[in-house]
Amino acid sequence: MRTVVGIRSEKRTSQASRHSEPTPTVWFASWRQLAGVLSDENRALLRLMQDKQPRTVLELAELSGRAASNLSRTLRNLEGYGLVKLHRSPDTRAVRPEALATEFLVVLD
Repeated sequence: MRTVVGIRSEKRTSQASRHSEPTPTVWFASWRQLAGVLSDENRALLRLMQDKQPRTVLELAELSGRAASNLSRTLRNLEGYGLVKLHRSPDTRAVRPEALATEFLVVLD
């Protein structure tokens, strides 16, 4: 699952891209922001979700060795960028995390 991500300044965010391909589906305002979201730890987490397909955040916490509260915050952040989908059960409080991206191509604008 490859996702094209881009970096561009805020003043260029509203302007159309000059490039015809590849077109980023996720934009970051800076290298720092990209590095934080796509850190080694977060990319490993995305691959773990793809490989193990945990049924709940608690199961993912056990698999990853991370605290559930910290993991939930990270997953919500990744979901905000469209890299993770959190499937909420209507009957219980259970949330099933799904990785939507595990490989990245970075485009600079």
